[in-house]
Parts: sequence; structure tokens; C-alpha cells
Amino acid sequence: MKPCIIIPVYNHEAAIPQVLAKLKSFGLPTILVNDGSSALCSQILADCVEREPKWLTLINRSENGGKGAAVLDGFKAAQALGFSHAIQIDADGQHDVNDIPAFIEAGREHPDALILGQPLFDKTAPKSRVYGRTIANLWVWINTLSFAIADSMCGFRLYPLAAVAKLAGSTRIARGMDFDIDILVRLYWQGVDVVNRPTAVQYPYDGVSHFKLWQDNVMISKTHAKLFFGMLLRIPQLLGRHRS
Repeated sequence: MKPCIIIPVYNHEAAIPQVLAKLKSFGLPTILVNDGSSALCSQILADCVEREPKWLTLINRSENGGKGAAVLDGFKAAQALGFSHAIQIDADGQHDVNDIPAFIEAGREHPDALILGQPLFDKTAPKSRVYGRTIANLWVWINTLSFAIADSMCGFRLYPLAAVAKLAGSTRIARGMDFDIDILVRLYWQGVDVVNRPTAVQYPYDGVSHFKLWQDNVMISKTHAKLFFGMLLRIPQLLGRHRS
């Protein structure tokens, strides 16, 4: 197993240096994907990589394409660099990086599985986000005909890159905020097992959220609908998976 970390970054110039400072002690190669950030954020990312070139790699996207587009670029870079697994975390500091060793250990025990963060929220979590993900989880349970996935929206995950490459080679994965849901359901359809790992989540260092309440919820709803019709075609396969 050869893991790395992928962090999509869009205008989190205040938070990302703190996140990287916490990550340094783990000694894991980290790929920063600058998703068309401002000049200030782009410069801060460049400065971070210049100071820590041994473990940081920077990919600059010319324009903002969305979280999914950034993470997918990170996956491609990780595979090109020879990594077998990638840990995805957010740039705003909401994830407890102290759980990274536990995610890696779970990946070693289940090398073909997706290790999925199951968030434990504190009082900083907006109620609207907590309730919203409950609805999202319900749709994911429907679209997989399974309760195997404890949480569908946590951005703290360890991906087996071979499975991701297989999926990306045959399917167009969502590029926006619906990415986390879309790739998760499609990997499950592909036969990838899920291991849920509880992890603390707080909101966030810099108070910056790029989640657009109406626009992104509409996009996520459309993705759920598309996945629902895809599930209907896969009912025999999904039920057969339970029996086996």
C-alpha cells in the first residue's frame, strides 16, 4: 500500500497553512489541487509548496471547475506518481487529521475497500447541513438498496485508486458538490465494499463555505434522481450482492 493525501483548494488561504502544518508530522506525500483560486490563495499555495517541496505537490487548474473536478485531477496525478490509495480531506480544516493513521490502517486491512468517514459533529455544525445530509443519506440507501454507507457526504475518505480509475474510465463522475455522493454510489455499484470509520468534524477554521444552498441542493437532487434510475437497472445485481 502506497498512500497519499489529496486536498482540493478553492480560496481557503487562511485555513490551508494550518491544515498543512498539522499534516506535516504524518510524512505523507500531499497533492494540493488549486481549483482556480484567487491570486492571494494561489500565491499562498505556491509559497507552501516552495517551503515543503519534499512532500507537497501543487496542481493548478486554470479555472474553478468544482470539488469533483479538482479531486479527479488529484486522482490522476496520484496514479501517475505511483500511489495505490488516496486520502481525500477538505481544505477548510473541518476534518480531524489525527484520524489519518486509522484510515490508513483500515485501508491496509481492506485494500480494495473505500474507507469512509462517518462524521461525529460538534456544536459548530450548522443544523441545516446536518439535516440536509440525513436526506442525502436516505437517498443513497435507496440508490444502493443497502445501509452499508453510514454517511454519503463526508469528504474525509481513503480511496483505492485502481477502483477509481476503472470507474472514471467508463463513467462521467460528477464534478461539483454532488461529487462525493455520485462517486460513492457508483463505486458501490461497481462492487467496491465500504468500511465506515467514525471521525470528528468541526466547521471550519476560516468560516468559508462554498456550498451554495439552493444551487448545490438542486444539483445534488438531480444527481440523486439520475442515480435512482440507474439503481432501477441494477436491482438484480444489487439484490444478488446481498444474497452473496
